[in-house]
Amino acid sequence: MMRVLLLEADGRVTRGGEELIARWREAPESRIWIDLQGERRERTRELLEDFGCHPLAIDDAERERHPPKVEEFETHTLILYRGISSFDAELNFQPQQVAFFLGERYLISLHPGKALSIDRLMAHEGDTLLRRSPEHVALKVMYVSAGFYLDSLLQFENALSDLEDALLDDGSDALMRRVIAYRSRLVKMRRVFNYHVGITQELTAYDYSHLPRDNEDTLHAINDVHERFERLHSLTQMYYDICGDLVDGYISLSSHQLNITMRVLTVITAIFVPLTFLAGIYGMNFAHMPELTYRFGYFVVLGVMLVIGLALLWMFRRKRWL
Repeated sequence: MMRVLLLEADGRVTRGGEELIARWREAPESRIWIDLQGERRERTRELLEDFGCHPLAIDDAERERHPPKVEEFETHTLILYRGISSFDAELNFQPQQVAFFLGERYLISLHPGKALSIDRLMAHEGDTLLRRSPEHVALKVMYVSAGFYLDSLLQFENALSDLEDALLDDGSDALMRRVIAYRSRLVKMRRVFNYHVGITQELTAYDYSHLPRDNEDTLHAINDVHERFERLHSLTQMYYDICGDLVDGYISLSSHQLNITMRVLTVITAIFVPLTFLAGIYGMNFAHMPELTYRFGYFVVLGVMLVIGLALLWMFRRKRWL
């Protein structure tokens, strides 16, 4: 699907399809935003080559899992951005790559599936941003998409708090599996946001011809995107640490409960060891055992065993082992 937003020289805004590209070429003062969603690779390459995009930039954009980056060419700047097509409060997310080809008078966005931030700007703020410059459209897309991630992460914070309370009240292996699953997802998200922090740092540190730092509005937009992704990265790191603390705490509680159980079993064993020793002695079948002929020998032995057991039990309770 191809969507086109054309800002003509007289300030009029037209939305449509591929037919607007010819009108853009005829008006040197006009600007255009072309969004390609799920277009065939051959058709996409043909269009990008027609705009003079570098073959290496096109190859990078067509790769499914290329690391996010910024690269400048003679007539345009390529921004590869790791977007997320779906995201929820359980940290279930589906990533997708978004490529921006940013020229002086045009912006081409390329992505395989639905992108909420692009849909929102294409329908509402795209014309206003395009009046300022094409780079403002690309930066705003990144800023808005980061806002979607931020909302879901803040919802996850409530779920994580409830999970922490549940683990403290009645921890179980099922809850621990949830924590470990969250931790694994947070690692992946932290890696994605770390890439984006690196991109915005690079945009701030180096002066790209199509993202000029000497333009105060552009620099402000870059800083806004950087601060939002930096916050996302710090939040994922914080939640990852919390999940790690929950895992460590659960393991510590489990170890403590196991130690208590083993201590009780040890006390029981210690009580019955001398009794078993006496029972073993008097269970031997020798003919000449002096106690065998004693009339009350059985009751004496039982009494001695009872005294030993009670004495050991009293000693262990005094030492607070029970």
